[in-house]
Amino acid sequence: MADAHGDDLAESLQSLFTNVSSMVESELQGTNNQMDLLEKMNVRVAAEYDDLGDVAAGLRVFAEQMKLKSGGFDEFVGQMDAIEKQVSEFEAVISVLDRYVSVLESKVRA
Repeated sequence: MADAHGDDLAESLQSLFTNVSSMVESELQGTNNQMDLLEKMNVRVAAEYDDLGDVAAGLRVFAEQMKLKSGGFDEFVGQMDAIEKQVSEFEAVISVLDRYVSVLESKVRA
């Protein structure tokens, strides 16, 4: 009877160790799966950051080109300012002439 009781104990201990071993193996596999997923996510994010870097470099080149092109407009803006000043001067002269003509018309009518 002691021998049968010992066999039951040995079987129970063997079952316990097998189950603990399976549990530890499952935990380690779960950790490995999480690490694999994390690695894939890191690779994906790194690829997206590379793409964003390419976009940023393209935008920088575009901004530099636009800056160079807008520098060419500075000359035209200066010319437009000069024209606007001349138009204002002409408007002032026309206003004076208009008043002069009005005075002349009133003298002719009188």
